[in-house]
Amino acid sequence: MLFLLSPAKSLDYDTPVPEGLPHTTPQFVPQSTALIEVLREQSPQQIASLMELSDTLAALNVARYQAWRPRFTAHNSRQAVLAFNGDVYEGLQARSLSADDLDWAQSHVAILSGLYGVLRPLDRMQPYRLEMGTRLATEAGSNLYQFWGRQIAEHLNTRLRADTTPVVINLASQEYFKAVDRKALKARVIECVFEDWKGGNYKIISFFAKRARGLMARYAITHRLATPHQLEGFDLDGYAFAPASSEPERLVFRRKTPPSA
Repeated sequence: MLFLLSPAKSLDYDTPVPEGLPHTTPQFVPQSTALIEVLREQSPQQIASLMELSDTLAALNVARYQAWRPRFTAHNSRQAVLAFNGDVYEGLQARSLSADDLDWAQSHVAILSGLYGVLRPLDRMQPYRLEMGTRLATEAGSNLYQFWGRQIAEHLNTRLRADTTPVVINLASQEYFKAVDRKALKARVIECVFEDWKGGNYKIISFFAKRARGLMARYAITHRLATPHQLEGFDLDGYAFAPASSEPERLVFRRKTPPSA
């Protein structure tokens, strides 16, 4: 099985990286380089408009594009799973995973990215901002979905080639999962949905759902999950499988009392 995650807008390039942590190089560097070249043609005002950013954030990211290099080093990059710092990654808590856990994750977790296409957890990543839904025009079309085309799905197929019954567990947002060409993907897709009790009903609460996706990835990593059925054992943070509300391709997990209640 392969677990898909979204990236995060928040990044951490300040906390020291654990000494001796392995690293790999992203697998779509030529494509990333091509996108950087397009982004470098944009002014700070154009970036602010394109990505709906403040002037300060636009200037920061223009500087990042200018500093970006196709060679990844310890000085200009760090492992993606440690660089991303949003809600999903607060649930994943990668820094507390063992070396064996991270080695397993490297083969079973894929982080979708507007700039990098797909990142493995230990792939070095330079800081950037480029959400998959950005309407950045390139020679391939008017947006990043057209730019990436079938490439991401074909990459996932390659990673799943050794599985007799390939399965993708989608823990990514719809914005990012849309970048996976379903017609080209040769795998069963299972979505995990996380709901909390609020106002007399179970509903998806964005903050909690994002964190739960990271928790599910952590559960898969630490338990070395190999079949979809094993997902049903997920019980972190008070969540439990809700079989009556689930379908074979859509597994629902619910919790009665969220931490903030």
